[in-house]
Amino acid sequence: MKVTSISRKLLARVLSFYFVLTFIVTCGQIVAEYFNTKSHINSELLTLEKTFSGSLTRAVWELNTQQAIDISDGLVAIPMIKGITVTDENNQIIAQLGETAHNASFEFDSEDGGQSEYRNLNSLSEGLFGHTFPLIFEFSGRTTRVGTVTLLSSNEVIFNRIEVGIYFLIGNAIVKTAALVFLFSLAFSQLLTNPLNELTEQIKQLDLDDPEASKLHSMSYEHNELNILEDAYNNLIDELVLFKERLAEVQNELISANHKLDEQNLQLEQEVARKTSSLSTTMLKMEIQQREMLQQQNQLQEENNRRRKTELTLTNTNNDLKSSIIELKKAQERLLEAEKMATLGNLSAEVSHEINTPIGVSITSTSYLSDLIAQIDEDIQNQKLTKRTIDDFIRNAKQSIELLMNNLTRASELNTSYKQVAVDQISDKIRSINMSKYLHEIIQSLNPKLKKTRHNIEVNCSEDISIYSHAGAIAQIFTNLIMNSIVHGFEDMEQGKITIDISKHEQILRIHYSDNGRGIEAENLPKLFNMFYTTKATQGGSGLGTHIIYNLVTDTLNGTINARCQPNQGLHFDIEFADMR
Repeated sequence: MKVTSISRKLLARVLSFYFVLTFIVTCGQIVAEYFNTKSHINSELLTLEKTFSGSLTRAVWELNTQQAIDISDGLVAIPMIKGITVTDENNQIIAQLGETAHNASFEFDSEDGGQSEYRNLNSLSEGLFGHTFPLIFEFSGRTTRVGTVTLLSSNEVIFNRIEVGIYFLIGNAIVKTAALVFLFSLAFSQLLTNPLNELTEQIKQLDLDDPEASKLHSMSYEHNELNILEDAYNNLIDELVLFKERLAEVQNELISANHKLDEQNLQLEQEVARKTSSLSTTMLKMEIQQREMLQQQNQLQEENNRRRKTELTLTNTNNDLKSSIIELKKAQERLLEAEKMATLGNLSAEVSHEINTPIGVSITSTSYLSDLIAQIDEDIQNQKLTKRTIDDFIRNAKQSIELLMNNLTRASELNTSYKQVAVDQISDKIRSINMSKYLHEIIQSLNPKLKKTRHNIEVNCSEDISIYSHAGAIAQIFTNLIMNSIVHGFEDMEQGKITIDISKHEQILRIHYSDNGRGIEAENLPKLFNMFYTTKATQGGSGLGTHIIYNLVTDTLNGTINARCQPNQGLHFDIEFADMR
């Protein structure tokens, strides 16, 4: 049988673990060096952007293609830059030098009123990376995107920078591993292998006839595990000597016990004969009990059949209940969606009616302006044109155009606000939202409802508060809160006030909504967010408004909402949810 060396096996496991650990740590250091160098190169690309974006912007704006090509040629001459692409505002290429990443997407988006968005670019299959930035031209206080620039670098640049460091890390790991192999081999040989071989040779000389002469005698004076093994073996030899002495005594006792056992066997045979007669009587009684047990078993079988039928009936009933619950949940979802679309439909009708007024005034003004033009054209044809006629035409035309512009602007603003809010409410799009601007768009879309009342809405929100979240959910929440205050809170009130306070702490947006309406009774406050709870059930109220608000805050936005009410101080809602970036 092949003998496996413990020291060699232990050494192999220790060194294998050390080699794997060293390999992982070295690879981790190389990867960290790679990403650190890549981060530095990205920073240098940003510096080049700040340095050359102005001149490139001017060249593209002035359609100076040659200057843009010259600047691009100078950038490509930098060793770090492997490629550059300059496009105009229509994504038409003006200059493209060096390498290009064919498998990467280099689109540039600009949203939210011209706010620039930079995109890091990576093309793993080609070893390229970089980023795209816009060319923004400022003129008369306005900014215009005239094109984009894509700067590319490559992994080759990174590897050239970290090549020496990689060699040093690998060499360091090899030297340490070799030194550790030598030290461990020497230590295991002196401390484990040689002492074990010595003990093995002594154990092979064991003589069972004279165990005392076979005790181990170690040459090491260190108190370690081998000494403990030696003591244990010597103790085993001492116990073996005692065992041989006791074995002789036990053999003598066994002979004496055999004589007593023969006497006990004779007595046992007599006792068995006596017990056999009583066992027959017992068997007769057991047969009677067996018949009784069979009758009871038949009764239990009948009972089990009845229970099985009852269980089947209960299972069918349970399945019917589950189907009813599923249908009920589907009906609830359809009802919530219908309520949401009904709110949007009412809003559409109000906005359409509101837009008709400025459009009608615009048509009247246009008709009047057309009559003025026809009249002055007739005077010109009849050569009756006078300075007074021209002055009257200019004055009336200016008034008509001013009236036309004011009403068309009003209709456009109302349509824009409604369109943004309506699109958000029927989609689940997540986007960046300026809370102050978006809240005013929501209020503007509700203006057809608000202008029929004297109610006032006060908004306290800093213009720099933005959040990345579900725009449709936020619009639906504020729409339902405001309509709830108008319909329920301000009932029998001529002039109500709604206050909206919005603040942001780190990544948490906090909204405090309150009105000075009638509120609700304290005992009804816990039922406020329940489905179908309403105080106007007989007047067409669905009782889904606050329930929709609760679901949007807790499920869609993963936030919290609490309601509180004080006597004669209206309802207060505290809403919190986190930025989804």
